[in-house]
Amino acid sequence: MKRIAIISNSASSLLNFRKDLIKYLVGMDFEVFGLAIDFSAETKIELKDLGASPVSYTLDRGGLNPFADLMGLNKLSRIIREIKPDIVFSTFVKPVIFGTMAARKAGVPRVVGMLEGLGYCFTDQPEGLSLKARIIKKVQVLLYKIAIPKLDLLIFLNQDDPADLLERYAIKTKQYRVLGAIGLSLTDYPFSAPAQHPVTFIFVGRLLKEKGIFEFLQASEIVKEKYPETEIIVLGDVDSENPGSIKQNQFDSYVASKTIRQLGYVDNVAAWFQQSSVFVLPSYREGLPRTSQEAQAIGRAVITTDVPGCRETVIDGYNGFLVPRWSADALAEKMIYFIEHPEAITLMGANAYQFAKEHYDAEIVNKRLFQMITE
Repeated sequence: MKRIAIISNSASSLLNFRKDLIKYLVGMDFEVFGLAIDFSAETKIELKDLGASPVSYTLDRGGLNPFADLMGLNKLSRIIREIKPDIVFSTFVKPVIFGTMAARKAGVPRVVGMLEGLGYCFTDQPEGLSLKARIIKKVQVLLYKIAIPKLDLLIFLNQDDPADLLERYAIKTKQYRVLGAIGLSLTDYPFSAPAQHPVTFIFVGRLLKEKGIFEFLQASEIVKEKYPETEIIVLGDVDSENPGSIKQNQFDSYVASKTIRQLGYVDNVAAWFQQSSVFVLPSYREGLPRTSQEAQAIGRAVITTDVPGCRETVIDGYNGFLVPRWSADALAEKMIYFIEHPEAITLMGANAYQFAKEHYDAEIVNKRLFQMITE
């Protein structure tokens, strides 16, 4: 039985984003080890129930202390050496960088990484990147130049990311591939007819600037002024620790004026998609957003921005609309279109469902990903 170690930055990402892959690998007679920095007793049990072995490691996923990272790398290398995997598969920025170096130090035969987006430092902002973001970006590029050439394969989710990272910064790589969507178990997101009375728009995500929360709220004001009966729902919380988050008092003003209805963090996102008409994601950049995949699997049209990652999820005018980034007016215009043309909610929702079946089925995606990882 071959062994594979999947290195992620959190237990939740293993359970939410790698669940179907883990089950696929177990079904292919692989012994799977899931590595994360924040396992609890409950998440360890959940991972074991999938057939994988949970393994804790230490790495500050948001820190910039090189000495701490070096110590974490050495400890991770010792853990990998004890597991003796045939393959190490790392996802997200820090695991790809330090997991790759640790795996090579441990003498792993095959090392694969997957970047599910380039992150905040590679995301254009309307006022430009801050000094801190520019510094972090330089450090990341330097670390990528050290780690990426050590990979046997680097996987991206969209066509823009390799151009914006590898080509722009002259980073050498043995081989890279573009996977597309990471996929969904479509049975977890059953189709339902979209709501139309009232027309209901839904935003799902962290309430961060780069997710387009400010443009969404401004567009919602425009829509509600013209069509006050429209329902606009936000699933997500203010993150006071994140400098890119909307401030609580700012957000509360939109709730108090009844521009939006906030539900905060919920476990049953699919149930709220089923009560909606159209999903809205005005993000500045993505890898390939899972929320868009979930919404379309349930049969919801999507309004999103014409930026890397987001544009891969929508054929403009077929299963939703693409709008320019940073434009609340353009966003409001398309929201109003659906209100004034309710037949489009049904038609584009059906097209979105078909698009999801063709592009997001986890069984198909994981077969392709398995071939990439093991080839």
